[in-house]
Amino acid sequence: MPRICWESALVAATAVHAGFQLSVTTLVYPALGEVAPDAWTAAHACHSRRIVPLVGLVYGAVVVTSAGCAFTRPSVPTLAAAAASAGALATTALVAAPLHGRLTPIRDPELFARLLSADRWRSRLALVALAAALGQVGRPSPVSSRWWRSSTSES
Repeated sequence: MPRICWESALVAATAVHAGFQLSVTTLVYPALGEVAPDAWTAAHACHSRRIVPLVGLVYGAVVVTSAGCAFTRPSVPTLAAAAASAGALATTALVAAPLHGRLTPIRDPELFARLLSADRWRSRLALVALAAALGQVGRPSPVSSRWWRSSTSES
């Protein structure tokens, strides 16, 4: 059975997450902000139905690859990527999702502005996670290197 290259998987997942997050920040939320007040409830409900499965897939990939890398190739860059990704996911769970719930049935300008601010933080954190994941590429893991040396010297 082939081994998973967690380093490559982490780079891929954080790149997808950053791309997804930047798309939401630059395309999705600005378009949602232009919806007429009388069409808000339907547009917001449609947005929520369509984006939730994608959020689950993208965030799931980030969680799995962050955990896999943290356990198999722990290093400052992989742990930084995991921490930044966790920050983005926490911002979604603790700030953005509750704000979405409060934005139904009407779009309150103050709440929507807070959602946009939280979203910009998620984008920044996703980009930090990607940069950190890229920083790990090709670097040996201090922990796995020690394990490798000790396991081969016992043979």
